[in-house]
Amino acid sequence: MVPDLQIRDSNSGRNTASRPATLLPEALSTALWCARQGWPVHPLAPGQKTPPANCRDCRSPGHTHRECPCIAAGRWCHGFHAATTDAERLRGWWAGQPGFGAGVACGSAGLVVIDVDAHETPLPERNRVLPGIAIPPSVSLHGLQHGFHTLALLAALRGAEDPARDASTLRVRTPSGGLHIWYAAEPGHAWRCSTGSGSGRALAWQVDVRAHGGYIVAPGTRTAAGTYRALGPERRPAPLPEWLAVELARTGHRPRPPAQRDGDTTVPQRAREAVLAAGGGRSTAATLATVLTPVFDCGTVAEGAGFNHKLNRAAYTVGGLVAAGHVAATDAEAALVAAAVQARPDQERRALRIIQSGMNAGSRHPLKLGDRR
Repeated sequence: MVPDLQIRDSNSGRNTASRPATLLPEALSTALWCARQGWPVHPLAPGQKTPPANCRDCRSPGHTHRECPCIAAGRWCHGFHAATTDAERLRGWWAGQPGFGAGVACGSAGLVVIDVDAHETPLPERNRVLPGIAIPPSVSLHGLQHGFHTLALLAALRGAEDPARDASTLRVRTPSGGLHIWYAAEPGHAWRCSTGSGSGRALAWQVDVRAHGGYIVAPGTRTAAGTYRALGPERRPAPLPEWLAVELARTGHRPRPPAQRDGDTTVPQRAREAVLAAGGGRSTAATLATVLTPVFDCGTVAEGAGFNHKLNRAAYTVGGLVAAGHVAATDAEAALVAAAVQARPDQERRALRIIQSGMNAGSRHPLKLGDRR
């Protein structure tokens, strides 16, 4: 039984929390409950938080999930690529191995899960604490110990609620003391995974992102380390907050857009999304969207788009808006970085230098709305 989730058997519709566990294995109850939410499920190795090993054929060199006959035949090789909401298939998997745990494929479930770690590890360099946000040497980092602190700091800088305290969405405490914060992505919006303690794409130190190309341990799952327990009464993911969507775009968590076709309006729409957190009224948002659109346009071609020039010009203009008091500097920089990493996700560091230089130059020339540069 899984009392934390108050799971119901999919055949009877009756609450199984008070029924003998022998009627329905606990992990299978969890898997079926997740499937009813529309979240594709795949097995985890008994007592672990990783998928079981592939069969011998699927471990052959050069073999991938794309042409795998196991998945087509309804077997569970290749981890989250085999995830399903088919109740009978799940029952068959667990009948063969009752000790399986349950994982949820985040991408096909439309989920973005913020995975907060609480590991006792040394602080990284300042530029890795909040990637893309410069922390001056004069600011003390004493007391900053783990992902709960860096996520709270990021939220505070954006004037937003700390997601770790967001009781409106499903939150799951991990056996290691971390936290999984589940959100629902807007339909059609894909986000990429990241590791917060790595050297590549990251939201914050010790804050991982689970989305397309990844999976998350289902609430109620037991491992050798303990149980993943849901906090509070909420059992559904809330929509991904707008400010977090902007931060994910800023830090390169959105795939590069496809080439723009004639009449395609998706680039201006992404520009509007990038400035949602900047506030300042409709006129400011419209101006920022116009300024950022040429930067987004660079993402439609691999080279020869004049990316550096367009980004510098946009940063100069935005610096003038900041100097005139139309938008906060931190929000404006976040919108610029979001546009830059969307267009050139492999040039984040250079883009940040261009942005800071351009904004500094533009700040010496306050810009009234309606002015053109």
